[in-house]
Formats: sequence, structure tokens, C-alpha cells
Amino acid sequence: MHGTRAMLSEARAIDRAAQRHMKVEVALAPPFTLIHPIHREAEQISVGAQDCHHAEGGAHTGDISAAMVADAGAKFVILGHSERRQGHGESDDLVRQKARAALAAGLRIILCCGETAETRESGRAVTFVGKQLAASLPPADAFPGEVAERLTVAYEPIWAIGTGTAATVEDIAEMHGEIRKLLTDLYGEEQGALVRILYGGSVKPDNAAAIFAAAEVDGALVGGASLTADSFMGIALAAGEPSD
Repeated sequence: MHGTRAMLSEARAIDRAAQRHMKVEVALAPPFTLIHPIHREAEQISVGAQDCHHAEGGAHTGDISAAMVADAGAKFVILGHSERRQGHGESDDLVRQKARAALAAGLRIILCCGETAETRESGRAVTFVGKQLAASLPPADAFPGEVAERLTVAYEPIWAIGTGTAATVEDIAEMHGEIRKLLTDLYGEEQGALVRILYGGSVKPDNAAAIFAAAEVDGALVGGASLTADSFMGIALAAGEPSD
């Protein structure tokens, strides 16, 4: 819940910078109110939404459907973010319903998963995230076309979001490896191997390169560091550097 039209200059700066770094796919998911203004001005970056409702329409005052999001110019939608799951009580089943609705409206989806500090400390993080993700992902027959073209998974340990403390590279690699196994189990070896897995949680320009070098990390879902062009594009530049 950041951003008014006064911040469109940052979006323009991100778009201009993205045009100079074509090797990296850059996208912004602003509040609903800024989807169309950014879509109208963006030449290089994709624009998406932070959420959508699971119904096509009806008596849902204050909610926005996937079709409305697409009509505003969004190409993708973030679903199942921990702040939606915790702050709005969204269940795995509801996230799956939203994913189906988004796919039916022609949107790509970024589906989030992640554990609390308590779950991590108890040693149950991998098991928890696997169950959460399996219950949230739609089945293969819900995807029009190739699964890997429409689905991205984002691992965001809740305890790392906005705290300044990212997960260790070893923990990230372990979790992403388990997520990859789940994806191949659900969607087959070929498609499961191609689905992008992003890491989110206190990603910054100074730690991005190390995170991107971890096994099975295909990019980042960036929170606070995306609010200014300088910090966001610092992360994008790290993504474009070849790993050792």
C-alpha cells in the first residue's frame, strides 16, 4: 500500500533503466489505482496487480476481479502473499480459486509461499511450505497453454519480509530445490523445470548477487527496495550479471 500519482516519476525511471538492460525482465505491481497510469506510460516493463478477487463479478463491494485487473492493463497478478494470508485470512483454497480466476482472465500469476519464524525454528519450514504451495497451486488443466508461461512461484519467508534480514543462501537454495521437486511432481519434468522460482524477503542491491547465485533462484520478488528506481534497478543489475 505505497504510491500515488506523485510517484509515477519513479516508475518512469525504472522503465527507462529497464530499456538499457534488456537481459533482465522487470515488472512492477503497483496498487490498483496506479495500474493503468503505469501501463499507459511503460514501454519496457510489465505491469501487474497485487491481488484479485476469485469471482468474475457480483455483489463484492470494494473488491476487484481478475478481468478488471486485466482491463486496466495488468499482465500478471501476485497471489497468496503472506500479508494477504495473514492480514485478510486468505486460505490456501481461496488462493487456488483466485489463481484459477486469474488464469481464466488471461493473466499470468506469481504465487507466493513462505513460513513464519516459529515454523522455521521448529524445523518444519520445508514441510510447511510444500503443503502450503501444493494446496494453493491450480492443477495443470487450469492453465491455458504451457504452465511455465503462466506460472511463477515466489518463496518469501515471512520473518524476512521488511525486516532487513534475508534468509541465508543455503536456506534459500534448500527451499527452492524442494519447490522445484514439487513443481515437477505436479506439472511434469519438462514444465516443472521451466517454472521460475523467485526469492523475496529483504532483497537489496548489496545482497542480490549472492541470492541470485543460489541454486534454483530465477529472480526476486522485491518489496520496499522497489519504491525507488535506484534501489530497484540495483537489484535488476545484479540479476543481469553472469553467475560464477
